[in-house]
Amino acid sequence: MADSPHKDLSGDVSGVTFLTVAEVAAMMRVSKMTVYRLVHSGELPAVRVGRSFRVPEDEVNEYLRKSYYSAG
Repeated sequence: MADSPHKDLSGDVSGVTFLTVAEVAAMMRVSKMTVYRLVHSGELPAVRVGRSFRVPEDEVNEYLRKSYYSAG
């Protein structure tokens, strides 16, 4: 898994698509505050750019994939 681009952001990030908190919130259909909570808790990795955060798109997809569960 060391070659996975979303696991090690210290490597080459030239192909990574970064999303704003607002874009992540819209994608997940949650509030921006929920996204900030996920970032601050470490559940959703992000990069700080100035005073704002950017979240790698693959991390959002991975978080959502892991969050699926079977009801029933």
